[in-house]
Amino acid sequence: MTHNNNAAYAAFFLRITSGALLLAHGLLKLFVFTIPGTVGYFESLGFPGFFAHLTILAEVGGGLALILGIATRLVAVATLPPVLGAIWVHSSNGWLFSAEGGGWEFPVFWAVVQISITLLGTGAYALKLPVPQKLAWAQ
Repeated sequence: MTHNNNAAYAAFFLRITSGALLLAHGLLKLFVFTIPGTVGYFESLGFPGFFAHLTILAEVGGGLALILGIATRLVAVATLPPVLGAIWVHSSNGWLFSAEGGGWEFPVFWAVVQISITLLGTGAYALKLPVPQKLAWAQ
């Protein structure tokens, strides 16, 4: 049985951990692999180079937004395409992420987390920004 008073904290923990991991992955692409390196890797996989820029934006911007609790549902949905792309990239490497090239279980788990965040919403301890009534669902 779900207790409503605990659901807000569960959403908070999912939001914070997913946001922190997204941010770490985005910063890795920026500062370790560099933007040109990330673009080159995406192009080597057959993706257009601008997908690398969109992925970095989704990971850094989305990670920060999730940590702060800004437009949580909308951000969780917006971070799904890069996660689904990671599933596709790693699908031929096998199940475990410890496999050479990384497996697909971590990206699949991350997709499930993003879907869960989308369903749960912001949760506790979020930055409360005024939003138009039409966008209230995004929080």
